[in-house]
Amino acid sequence: MTPAPTYSLKQLCLYFLKLGTWGFGGPVALVNYMNRDLVERKQWITEADYKEGLALAQLAPGPLAAQLGIYLGYVHYGVLGATLTGLAFVLPSFFMVVALGAIYEAYNGIPWMQAVFYGIGASVIGIIAYSAFKLTKKSISQDLWIIYIAAAVYTVWQESESVLIFLASGILYWLAKRKPGFSFTIFLGLVPSYKEGTLWQIFLYFTKAGAFVFGSGLAIVPFLYGGVVKEYAWLTEHEFIDAVAVAMITPGPVVITVGFIGYLTAGFQGAFVAALATFFPCYLFTILPAPYFKKYGKHPGIKAFVDGVTAAAIGTITGAVIVLGKRSLIDGPTIGIALLTAFVCWKYSKVPEPLLILLAALVGILLKVFIL
Repeated sequence: MTPAPTYSLKQLCLYFLKLGTWGFGGPVALVNYMNRDLVERKQWITEADYKEGLALAQLAPGPLAAQLGIYLGYVHYGVLGATLTGLAFVLPSFFMVVALGAIYEAYNGIPWMQAVFYGIGASVIGIIAYSAFKLTKKSISQDLWIIYIAAAVYTVWQESESVLIFLASGILYWLAKRKPGFSFTIFLGLVPSYKEGTLWQIFLYFTKAGAFVFGSGLAIVPFLYGGVVKEYAWLTEHEFIDAVAVAMITPGPVVITVGFIGYLTAGFQGAFVAALATFFPCYLFTILPAPYFKKYGKHPGIKAFVDGVTAAAIGTITGAVIVLGKRSLIDGPTIGIALLTAFVCWKYSKVPEPLLILLAALVGILLKVFIL
């Protein structure tokens, strides 16, 4: 039985408001901050509750850090706590990317803005490349290499990724493990078709992104690229790289890039609809199974499915590095910035990613103004 809370809901919401405002470093850093602050220092959350929340967040599709925050709000304060902590965590970065979207749209034609993203775009490729390397090394075991390589090759070939690849990978790996007593069925056909250029279309597309993309942070990048750039042409390839960069230089969940994309597509309404559609599925995937997760979360069949999906997700990230790199690494300086960024990430792991992005922006300005 969960012990009575030693903190108020207001205190928890204020904590997540601060984390959403100052929490740089991406999903891995954010979940570590929650463990350090809420479990070790404040002792508001038990280690067992934290681990259960983390396992559920990893199991379900959607942004890892946001789902863990929602679960921790649920532990002592139920649906109300989950709702308020989720909002407190996501809203600061949402308003930041909307403001940056307005600035970007207003001044995109000015050389300094282009110069800033000339450096940032290359640096983002370096960060994504190193993240893919770390994820591959950590998560891809010998029996998952085929799924990983197939997903990466498909992403490079099609320059997008498919939800069906994720689902097929999970099912195939489950079958390979031969675990009886588990079945998994999902109906993609329930997602209706929609017309281009409407808020309804934005809502449906980003709902799909929030509901079917496994993995955290950068895992959503190849999915968004396939729809936002290739299929519907809401953004150009360079604008898409800029959207990823904006998400990485702001605190909070990296997935908040959807707010920036929505703003460039349809203004504030587009930003609101895109963010709501992306985060609402992960909210449901957290609060609905939360009461039952202790009983079923460690089922070997579910674990095998998730392992297969995770391998495919990491493969698509690796493929996306190649696809996006072909567009962003356009000359010697951009290649150099990307390689240097990846080297710093590898050699000096404590250097925060936002600092690397900001330094790359300065380098881009210097190169564009004084050299190129």
